[in-house]
Amino acid sequence: MDQEADQTTLSIAGYDAKVSVMERLRATVTDGLPIPNQEGGLANFLSVPLTILLPNADTTHQLGVSLGQALPAGSVLLLKGDLGSGKTTLVQGIGKGLGINEPIASPTFILLNEYHEGRIPLYHFDLYRLEPSEVEALYLEAYWDGQEYPPGIVAIEWAERLSYVPPNALTIHLTDTPSGERQADLSWTKEPTPHSG
Repeated sequence: MDQEADQTTLSIAGYDAKVSVMERLRATVTDGLPIPNQEGGLANFLSVPLTILLPNADTTHQLGVSLGQALPAGSVLLLKGDLGSGKTTLVQGIGKGLGINEPIASPTFILLNEYHEGRIPLYHFDLYRLEPSEVEALYLEAYWDGQEYPPGIVAIEWAERLSYVPPNALTIHLTDTPSGERQADLSWTKEPTPHSG
């Protein structure tokens, strides 16, 4: 991916700028957001919601690459958006950013794909075919509490199916804009909460 494709428009509290996705994810001083893998981890990553305009699938993929390179083990990503909004493309980028060479496909029919070849594991869930009561029976907490599985990045497509939001979760809601671009709204949840849709 060339450097221009890595450029995207970021809106932070009314401030718009063309900057590198990776620079933004690793910003420390100008935006007041610590690097995610520094002390405090994801808990200090997003102090305010962030909107990123993604003009095409390549920039959605590049956002994923940047997340895969920057996020620490133990990160939980709640991916929301309509069919075709780019959730799987984003996870494919995360895999590339982690150094995973295996093709990444949405686990719609098998619910989970695990990838262990990268710098940290990637656990990719797709809850599209499940009802919230069925999701609760899966005990997904085992993947982010670090007790049963090695800590990694947990990416959950169709996170709307969860009955609650796990602690320290980064929600990425992908939508189309009126101009035909894609938009990623990122927000962070500090404490577990009931799911709000």
